Amino acid sequence: MSKTIEIRWHGRGGQGAITAAKIVANTAFQSGYDGIIMAPSFGTERRGAPISTSLKISKSEINDLTPIEKPDIVIVLDHLLLDEEDVTAGLKPGGILVLNTPKTPEDYHFKNIKLAIVDVTAISDEAGLRKGIVNSGIIGALAKASNLLDMDLLLENIKKEFQGRKPEENAHSARLTFERTELKEV
Repeated sequence: MSKTIEIRWHGRGGQGAITAAKIVANTAFQSGYDGIIMAPSFGTERRGAPISTSLKISKSEINDLTPIEKPDIVIVLDHLLLDEEDVTAGLKPGGILVLNTPKTPEDYHFKNIKLAIVDVTAISDEAGLRKGIVNSGIIGALAKASNLLDMDLLLENIKKEFQGRKPEENAHSARLTFERTELKEV
């Protein structure tokens, strides 16, 4: 039986966490993951409010529809969320934390995880995206940290998702983020 990979995304309304998870889900399906479950969760539905979404992927069918309590990967689109809620709650020992932050890995004191850190906000701005849109970039950081999915296929799916809404800029943001993501075992 294939292992289910559980990914929990944390962001703010308007940052595109749900769209990013959808792009990753589509790419996973095209890559042979037959089991995919995505479940967004909203608090107050407004721009800037904390949101999360869950994504489970597996090479075989997934029958477990329960919320993710012990994720393999946690993706945080806004490092300030670390001060507002315990976004790393339940992260498995040796799991991956993908973090959009202008800080360095040395500024964080997590234990027994793989930390993937990058300033997606600055990179997205450099790529020509609207301020605060970090979803396509964070996908590049996930690709670098996890080696789950082919970056070229992810870029193709990013361009499809953003057709008519800066597809090249979104793909460029993901590519730059992939290249600049720092990985550290902590």
